[in-house]
Amino acid sequence: MNNKEKGNLGETLAAQYLEKSGYEIIERNWHYSRLGEIDIIALDRDTLVFVEVKARKTTSFGHPFEAIDDKKYNQVHSIANAYMAQTEVKFKACRIDGISVILSNPPEITHLKNLF
Repeated sequence: MNNKEKGNLGETLAAQYLEKSGYEIIERNWHYSRLGEIDIIALDRDTLVFVEVKARKTTSFGHPFEAIDDKKYNQVHSIANAYMAQTEVKFKACRIDGISVILSNPPEITHLKNLF
């Protein structure tokens, strides 16, 4: 399984996890210009949630959350601002979450709300 396939599987598992937790998935892989993309955009009741997903087969080379550094957070923040300026989705609050997926059997999913 290459990195793209791991990423896609991780995002699918994360989206399923969020839906089971009561979230409504609004967008997946939302691109903004050359700045990048947000993996998942969802509604948690009246809160718009931007989710960065990181997936790895194991933690041998570190936990997936270690890949969400300040640079990545700032990129997601900038794209989230662009999305909010364009969307017609109604929301009262917003936040950026992270989900890590260890692709073991069964997968280990960790959800951190309100990163940084």
